[in-house]
Amino acid sequence: MEDLTKFEDILGYRFKDIQLLKQALSHSSYANEKKRPNGSNERLEFLGDSVLSIVVSDFLYKNLNVAEGELTKMRASLVCEKSLHIFAKQINLGDFLRLGKGEENTGGRERPSILADAFEAVIAAIYLDGGMEPAAKHILRFMPSDIRHAKKPVFNDFKTVLQEIVQKNPEEKVEYVLIGEEGPDHNKRFVVEVCLNDQVIGKGKGKSKKEAEQLAAKEALELMGYEAQ
Repeated sequence: MEDLTKFEDILGYRFKDIQLLKQALSHSSYANEKKRPNGSNERLEFLGDSVLSIVVSDFLYKNLNVAEGELTKMRASLVCEKSLHIFAKQINLGDFLRLGKGEENTGGRERPSILADAFEAVIAAIYLDGGMEPAAKHILRFMPSDIRHAKKPVFNDFKTVLQEIVQKNPEEKVEYVLIGEEGPDHNKRFVVEVCLNDQVIGKGKGKSKKEAEQLAAKEALELMGYEAQ
């Protein structure tokens, strides 16, 4: 409880139901080890992703007078795994994670995908415990103070760039397909193919499905002659 109180101090929010925070910090490896498969933060991550998206969208809409495409790029850069990893480190989230022994021993507290997912789960926990206002307050503390002067996203989002290119031809359809998983549970690699009208145009491998999809899109862009950095 002491550690969670410290984390609440960092968050600037006191939970009425501390179990929500405990679940938000519980990785699937911990839940499985404790034989509580429904006790991981995966469902909270799902909800937190949506809360994060609407808060960031609202913030950008109110603070940037730019076209829809630019808003989409900026939002993608702020909610991508790289950004969420940085935000999670700013609140020392890794110090409070509940991990299984295998994940603990292989550096899970520093793994970007785990930290990004847990960051979204914490957002959901705050939202369920106190509503949208404290959840939004928590999220907005991470938004760049100079957002009005930002001319391009903090990070490139290859999926968004690829989608924008493809959308120029309405008959084209992009799909990401998970074709395999490699390695043990505590150090798994996901393999994803990106297809254009059922034809494979790129392949990526990453520590999370999101990362694998980004790398697949990056390869597709490079094969199409675009410079992906």
